[in-house]
Amino acid sequence: MRVMSVSSTSVQPGALQAGHLPRCEAAPSTGAERIGKREGGAARLAPAGGSYGLERRFDPGFVATLALREKQVQQSYRPVIGIHKWFARRPGSVFRSLLLAEFVNAPLSESYWQSNDVAARIADPFMGGGTTVFEALRLGLGVVGCDVNPMSHWLVRQAVEPLDLAELRAHGAEVIARTAGEIGGLYLTTCTTCGRNAPVKYFLWAKSCLCPACGEHVALHPGYLVAEAKRHPRNVYHCPTCETLSELHPGSEPECSRCSRPLGEGNVRRGRAECLTCSTVFVFSKHLAVPPAHRLFAIEYRCPECYPKFPGRQFKAPDAADRECYANAEARFAEIGDRLRIPAEAIPAGEETSRLHRWGYHRYREMFNERQLLGLGVLLERIAGVENRRVRHALATVFSDFLRYQNLLSRYDTYALKCQDIFSVHGFPVGLITCENNLLGIPRVGSGSFIHFLEKFARAKSYAQKPFEKRSKKAGKTVVHMFGERIEAPLLDHEPGEAERAAWLTCAPAQELELAPESLDGVFTDPPYFDNVQYAELMDFCFVWLRQLLRKDAREFVRTSTSTAHELTGNDTLGRDLESFTAGLSEVFVNMARALKREAPLVFTYHHNKSTAYAPIVVALLDAGFTCTAVLPAPAEMSASLHIAGTKSSILDSVFVCR
Repeated sequence: MRVMSVSSTSVQPGALQAGHLPRCEAAPSTGAERIGKREGGAARLAPAGGSYGLERRFDPGFVATLALREKQVQQSYRPVIGIHKWFARRPGSVFRSLLLAEFVNAPLSESYWQSNDVAARIADPFMGGGTTVFEALRLGLGVVGCDVNPMSHWLVRQAVEPLDLAELRAHGAEVIARTAGEIGGLYLTTCTTCGRNAPVKYFLWAKSCLCPACGEHVALHPGYLVAEAKRHPRNVYHCPTCETLSELHPGSEPECSRCSRPLGEGNVRRGRAECLTCSTVFVFSKHLAVPPAHRLFAIEYRCPECYPKFPGRQFKAPDAADRECYANAEARFAEIGDRLRIPAEAIPAGEETSRLHRWGYHRYREMFNERQLLGLGVLLERIAGVENRRVRHALATVFSDFLRYQNLLSRYDTYALKCQDIFSVHGFPVGLITCENNLLGIPRVGSGSFIHFLEKFARAKSYAQKPFEKRSKKAGKTVVHMFGERIEAPLLDHEPGEAERAAWLTCAPAQELELAPESLDGVFTDPPYFDNVQYAELMDFCFVWLRQLLRKDAREFVRTSTSTAHELTGNDTLGRDLESFTAGLSEVFVNMARALKREAPLVFTYHHNKSTAYAPIVVALLDAGFTCTAVLPAPAEMSASLHIAGTKSSILDSVFVCR
């Protein structure tokens, strides 16, 4: 393999950035689509080798309309992504369109809304969240899906492997009931209106430290606003002096209704905190405990008796009973915690994880409080007791996914009045205010709890069994059922046959994947975008919990981390630079080139803010002997997405078509 030095390439800065790419002239058609083998009496469409259909039939305007609508509410258009969190998912509509344009001899605007059955075999060497795998299986293709990250392999397998939904719901309900019997009382509070027990939606905590001058506890509040008067009729403020929650009409002066303390600004600014006891101002980072301590200051709850008559949401300041309830959770965890499946793994150094170290988090278990650890440990034990292996694995996947909302890095959105995902910005942002979610949850109320994620998983599997598309019309949206299409498919340990709708999913470096020469009708993929997302560092947060249950069932969970030397992401901490990314990408493209049929396409999406990050693509294509026949634009993000907001990142991907 020949690898050019990145510094020796002649790529002009910015020349290959999304939105600045000229569309290349497509090569002329050298063949026509043909009807191939039949399955169950239905004609299957065989691939048209050398037809260059993708370059001729892809409709950027049509696809852009679909993709932009999908990215606004992606779980509504592609519920299958509800199987488990993955990062920077590309729109399924884009990959459906790419596959149809290549393999189906019809205008894309027609074939997109029809059920299809294509006799072809493709591969995705960077399957990630599984978009290519799902869209290809829907169209009847055989798929080879590969990723070096075991979490990717696991979640795609969970989406594809058949599952009895009735069994899932029945066992899930039993697990919830048994867990509620053990820890449900830890999520109750007293309604301030009627005095009855009411389930808590969210506990709000502030990080705290000791004042270096007087030794008093200082709760660190960047501001005292708990809820904005948007989805609640009044602004809600917390008073740090008398611990009162004040509900004030919009426009009124923010001050405590009990002690008249001004509440316009918090006691923390630019890394410095003011002690409210002695007025000392100090740099608080030097005085945080390891890991940081927290103080409970507000609760949102939902009283089944009062809420229907209550204007807006229900908030309260924690009382003595609420603090005693948490103390009981601490005592019980101290008693039985050693017998629960709580991960002991240390947090390794990395681009994202180093931020956790700076805040005093050195083990994953430290990112949870004792009530969370107790509840998670008990819930995991109940899941482990499910005898049906397939259902047990599904429930474990639900557990892994909902961890994103059950930790000390989750925040409370004062506008939307809900808990935020720890990965909302594709990193580990550590805030001073944290939101502790109800573990099991309240049916049809709130989000981020186990019952919500169980239903989300069930919807994802229902979609995998009966996919649909949503079509916009003047009167609104209509659901177009794709009868005969299906994501669930047989799982193999080898390449699918020539016209076999099945999936071979493997957790391995794509450059080592053994594929038969000239066996593939195409490679469609979304590779890592150099250093945009640190997949292994982020996914380890879920992995260390999931392996507590799966290390005896799946060999990829024997290891203690998803990190591997084969991961193709730039990472300064681990010494992976642009040249190592180039070398790895080149090896993968060379391996795919060997397996592709003559003139079959290599299709991949890409964008990056740094023009130099495009140089590896050029080198990899040259090493593998590809010619770029087209570069197509396709929307990939929403500019308002939290992980790119304010970064001036492109919302367009460049879709490179190479043969």
